[in-house]
Amino acid sequence: MSLEEILIERIGNNGPMSIADFMEQALSHPEHGYYMRRDPFGVNGDFITAPEISQMFGELLGLWAGVSWMMAGSPSSINFVELGPGRGTLMADMLHAAPLVEGFAEAIVVHMVETSPVLRAIQEQTLKNTALKEPPLWHKALADVTEGSSIIIANEFFDALPIEQYFKAGDYWCPRVVDVKPDGDGLCFVLLPPFDVPELPPGLIDVESDVMVEVCPSALDITEDISRRVTEYGGAALFIDYGHSQSAAGETLQALKNHKYQDPLVDPGESDLTSHVDFGALAQRVFASGARAIGPITQGDFLYALGISERADALTKKANPKQAEDIRSALRRLTDVEEMGELYKVMAVIQQGTPVPPGFEQ
Repeated sequence: MSLEEILIERIGNNGPMSIADFMEQALSHPEHGYYMRRDPFGVNGDFITAPEISQMFGELLGLWAGVSWMMAGSPSSINFVELGPGRGTLMADMLHAAPLVEGFAEAIVVHMVETSPVLRAIQEQTLKNTALKEPPLWHKALADVTEGSSIIIANEFFDALPIEQYFKAGDYWCPRVVDVKPDGDGLCFVLLPPFDVPELPPGLIDVESDVMVEVCPSALDITEDISRRVTEYGGAALFIDYGHSQSAAGETLQALKNHKYQDPLVDPGESDLTSHVDFGALAQRVFASGARAIGPITQGDFLYALGISERADALTKKANPKQAEDIRSALRRLTDVEEMGELYKVMAVIQQGTPVPPGFEQ
C-alpha cells in the first residue's frame, strides 16, 4: 500500500487526522516517510541548504561555536550538537574551523540528532576522517543527548517539525484537519466545529477573525529543552531558519519536490513538508524556560557581522576566475535580500547574564 492509501484507511477507521499527525506520517513513516528513504539535498534532490551552497557558512558557524565555548568558560569537554544535520556537511565544515579557536577542537564531543537511516549513513561517511578525540554519537532525539555544557546548532531544523492550524471564526477557533475527499479519491483539508481558544503564543491570541494561524508544539517543547540545558549546564544554541520574527497569522505550510512547490496533500511521503518558523513564539518559550533569546536578526546581517564578506574576499584572491565567480555567487545567495539574506533569521539562546555572542552585537 502507498502512504496515501494507508492514511485513507486510517482516517476511515478513526476520523480526520490533525495536520501535525499527517506531517509526522508524511515525513517520518518508517516505510514511506520522506526523510526515511532518500537524500533530499542538493541539485539532484528537492532543495539546497546553506551548508551545500558554500563552506564559508559552516566555517563561520564553527568559529561562532568556538567563541561561544570560550564565553562559557572553555570547559574541558562540551557537547557539540547538531539537530537535523542533513548530509553532515555543516558539521564537517564547523569542525574544519574548530582548531582556529585554541583548545576548542580537543574539547568537542559531537552529537548528531538524526531520525533518517539514509542520512545517518551519509553523515557517517562525511565525518569518517574528521579528527576528533571521540567518534561522533548519533541519537534519534535531543532528549537522548548526554546532559552537560553544550553548543547546539539547529540549521533548517524547526521548519520541518509538525504544525497545527486553526481558523478563527468570530470568537471561536476551528481546527483544520486532513480528511478523505467525498469521492474517496485522495485527501483534503476540512475544518472541524469551533471550540474555545487553543494554546496559542500570546502574539496570536487576539488576531482578527477569518484568518488562519499555525502553531508548532514540538518546536516549543524542543526549545524548552534546549533552554533548560543552557540554563543548567552552560553553553549556547543557534537557530537558523526561514520564518517571521514576530508571531503572525497566515498559512505557510508548503510542499517541495524537485525544487518546485506542489499540493501538500498529493502523494504524501514524496515531497518535503515545511512551514515558516515563528521565532517570536520560540523566543517567548526561551525566556519562560529561564534562558535568554538574542535576536532574531536576518541571516544576511548575521553572516556579515561574522565576517563573511572578508572571508569571501580572501578566498577570491586565491581562486581562478571560475572559482572566484562561484564564491561571489555563494555570497550573494547566502546574504542578499532577494535570496536567503532576509527571509532566513538567526536567533541565539544563552544563559541569563552572559555576554551577547558574536554576530548579534549592535
